[in-house]
Amino acid sequence: MPKPQFHPVATALIAAMLSATPLAAENPKEMDSLFNELSAAGDGWMRAQSDIERIWSRSGSAALDLLLMRGESALDAGETAAAIGHLTALTDHAPDFAAGWAARAAAFQMAGQTGPAMADLARALQLEPRHWPSITLLAAILEDSGDSARALAAYRESLGVNPHQPDAADGAARLSVPPGQGV
Repeated sequence: MPKPQFHPVATALIAAMLSATPLAAENPKEMDSLFNELSAAGDGWMRAQSDIERIWSRSGSAALDLLLMRGESALDAGETAAAIGHLTALTDHAPDFAAGWAARAAAFQMAGQTGPAMADLARALQLEPRHWPSITLLAAILEDSGDSARALAAYRESLGVNPHQPDAADGAARLSVPPGQGV
């Protein structure tokens, strides 16, 4: 079967779209302000959380954003191999885009590939140390592996960034129960 041929202009456009540099965090002061609002008491945390997640999901390239959406959709559908494929293409073309690494970490973990998941979480957190979904996933992986002390520390760290996470709060509460007192 012959390979499909693309028009040279289309090929150049696709290459340019895929090589676009991801957006660095929006204005760092704006992000700091959003994180302060997220951790403060009051009603503004939901908007701040939504704004942070929206900013995190934008790579600066429509094509790369589409890869993230396709990867996340495949993950939601339980199609881990497809998710890993989309997200690998994303991380290959946008190595400085934390959301791509975080999403691929989740896909690897769903596929039972803890080593690659941990490596991707490390990269996501290197790029965005406040990425609470990555910190919470790290905590869950540590808990599943029996490393309760480090898991508890990670859940608490994640809650320090975003105190409005039921999964992290449940994990911290579960691991804070003294041995022998069960839940």
